[in-house]
Amino acid sequence: MCLFAGGKKIAQSREQLAPMMGWVDTVPMWAVRGIGAVEILGVLGLVLPPLTGVAPALALVAALGFAVLQVLAAGLHLSRGEVKETGLNVPLIALAGVAAWLATAW
Repeated sequence: MCLFAGGKKIAQSREQLAPMMGWVDTVPMWAVRGIGAVEILGVLGLVLPPLTGVAPALALVAALGFAVLQVLAAGLHLSRGEVKETGLNVPLIALAGVAAWLATAW
């Protein structure tokens, strides 16, 4: 999901993103593109270290980064009065916590 959303943030214009991500109107486009890049790099950080065995600590860093990203996203939604939109952030925070735990368990 983060790879898909990150790719959209990098490749699409503000007008194309607005129907799916209403918050892009209040955030500079450079920040939207940066968030997309962080999401894509986070996915790579979660997947590649365990697969290759190289720098496995990066998986933990990526998982913690995703948790921070989702906490900030939930804060943005709450500041905009979008309480329903935080419904996706909560399980994603939990999944990031599970990924961080798994990164330390192996």
